Amino acid sequence: MNHTILFVFLTFALLTSCNEGSGDQAKVNSQVKKQEKITDPETPAKRQNILFFGNSLTAAYGLDPSEGYVSLIQQRLDSLGLPYKAINAGLSGETTAGGKERVAWVLRQPVDIFVLELGGNDALRGISPEASKANLEAIILSVRDKYPDAEIILAGMEAPPNMGELYTSAFRKMYPELAQAHSTALIPFFLDGVAGIPELNQGDRIHPNEKGQLVLVENVWEVLEGIL
Repeated sequence: MNHTILFVFLTFALLTSCNEGSGDQAKVNSQVKKQEKITDPETPAKRQNILFFGNSLTAAYGLDPSEGYVSLIQQRLDSLGLPYKAINAGLSGETTAGGKERVAWVLRQPVDIFVLELGGNDALRGISPEASKANLEAIILSVRDKYPDAEIILAGMEAPPNMGELYTSAFRKMYPELAQAHSTALIPFFLDGVAGIPELNQGDRIHPNEKGQLVLVENVWEVLEGIL
């Protein structure tokens, strides 16, 4: 009888020990899983949108879109592993007035960085710098109203010299004045190093060719990189 009791006691003790071991092991497994969650690589960051809002210069007029500066900037972003999507919202022939009317439509998608490249067609048409400035300001305010946290980059332009000194001077000044008034980043002259150089432009001498697009990339990247 004593042997039977002893056997039952030992069996119960053994089972209890196993259960306690299982409980300890479960705790260990739980801790390991928690640690794995901590040490796992971070989930890839959600891609943010960089919206390039401009005219034919942004639309890569005369070229395949893949050769334009917006596509080339996307390639650079990807090569650097930066979580941004470059969106081309360029429209050939766009003026600042047209941009003011169109901006609400493009702002229906989320925008984290807004690159504003307009004004060249205004200068070619001799539109008053005061009117162009008011339109650009309206676009900037529209972006700020819809996406208060979005960064804005304003791409400066130059008027052709045949418009006269008073016109070209007023046109040139409106970009830094707007940038200062609304705390935007500024590309001093979007076509710097491209304008007036035949080998960097297409036959019309206005739109950059494939080589010219590479220069535009650097002009934009010099300002964009700091924001990224």
